[in-house]
Amino acid sequence: MIYQSFAELYDELFDPAMYDQWLDFVAERVAPTSGELLDLACGSGRLGVLLAQQGYQVSGLDLSEDMLALAAKHAAEADVSLPLMAGNMLDLSEIGQYQTVTCFADSFCYLTDLDAVTQAFTQVHDHLAVGGQFLFDVITPHQTDDVYPGYMYNYVDETRAFVWTSYGIEDEDHAAEHDLAFFTKNETTGEYRKVTELHHERTYDLPDYQQALAKAGLTVKRVSADFGNSEPTSDTTRWFFEVTREA
Repeated sequence: MIYQSFAELYDELFDPAMYDQWLDFVAERVAPTSGELLDLACGSGRLGVLLAQQGYQVSGLDLSEDMLALAAKHAAEADVSLPLMAGNMLDLSEIGQYQTVTCFADSFCYLTDLDAVTQAFTQVHDHLAVGGQFLFDVITPHQTDDVYPGYMYNYVDETRAFVWTSYGIEDEDHAAEHDLAFFTKNETTGEYRKVTELHHERTYDLPDYQQALAKAGLTVKRVSADFGNSEPTSDTTRWFFEVTREA
């Protein structure tokens, strides 16, 4: 399960500025009074808490029980209501209908193939109110093909270290693997404990996403870059989708 073994460490090291940018992206397109909002693949609930603080009627769904436990903790600390559900975006049959569905941090890129992405889009369609909005992002082929191969990021403080190394995949189009390693120090013994995860991401050309959304019965209103602040270019690393269900 993605992030399950080091959810708390991942949560602590994730750039908080991105949650503020996702919040702005949603707030500029959906009013807090517009109805119920589902944050799909909500992770540790950071965005959900920010939305709740702004008056949104938001719920979160995630596959990871560890992430949901963190989301509940963050909601309690912020003293906001954030109903949480464990579930798989490929089968949302147990949940209701929402006026808005969001899904950020390229969560769809962790699905196995384009058929699975289309299935997830279809599930969103079936649980999105007519006239409702579906807002999400994915990384672009430029990110997987040009940026990630050979990418490295290291973080070190007094009690922990984080090493992130990314690789391209030769026999799979627009795919990358991320080798993530956390080292945490035992303050009593001084020894370090290592926790590792290997993550696989895959994205697709823009027409593939547009066709998958159309197949799911959804209508694309706009695709943008830079959290909706600019038009996509060949150097865009993340696409932002504004989608609606018309019928």
